[in-house]
Amino acid sequence: MPKLDHHEAVEHLKAADPKLALLIEKVGECRFEVRSNLNIYESLLRSITYQQLAGTAAAAILKRVQAVFHDGDRYPTPEQILSAPEEVLRSAGLSRNKMMAIKDLAQKTVDGLVPTRTEARRLTDGELIERLTPIRGIGVWTVEMLLIFGLGRPDVLPVTDYGVRKGFQRTFKTRELPTAKQLLRRGEKWRPYRSIASWYLWRAAEM
Repeated sequence: MPKLDHHEAVEHLKAADPKLALLIEKVGECRFEVRSNLNIYESLLRSITYQQLAGTAAAAILKRVQAVFHDGDRYPTPEQILSAPEEVLRSAGLSRNKMMAIKDLAQKTVDGLVPTRTEARRLTDGELIERLTPIRGIGVWTVEMLLIFGLGRPDVLPVTDYGVRKGFQRTFKTRELPTAKQLLRRGEKWRPYRSIASWYLWRAAEM
């Protein structure tokens, strides 16, 4: 799979879409970073923990989950999660739904459904979405975040993401948030660097 080349991507986007080019000039250098230190299981465990929570609260819960099993920032193994009593995980701050999702993630990792990073590199975006969404608590958006931030895939456009939609509305001055179809249609201009375009739209939403 191709890796993200920030400079090449930015130059392509500026040439392909004048309105996006204005946003790029306003935001400046692309500071997108890939979390390559985590494996697929760890990335998904982190994503489940962070779902529907403010970043600081989620980070605190993740640290407490890690502290149940290790000193420092190491993630628990799938086997440790599976052997841990439910009340121990709940005491770290996980909701029941998140605890059950993490248990399911651990079981499916042990069963071989969750690929290693090496295996994931051989799978397309669509194949990874199809493979991982049967896991409890993992939807298409979660896998798209893994593809962008965990694997550095260059051409992912998360059309249901509120930040991307809000950034699009502000950049292209639309009266309402765009539909998935509108985003995909405009996004054809941004191929094969829709992940970088998404990063800039997130920055627009923050402005």
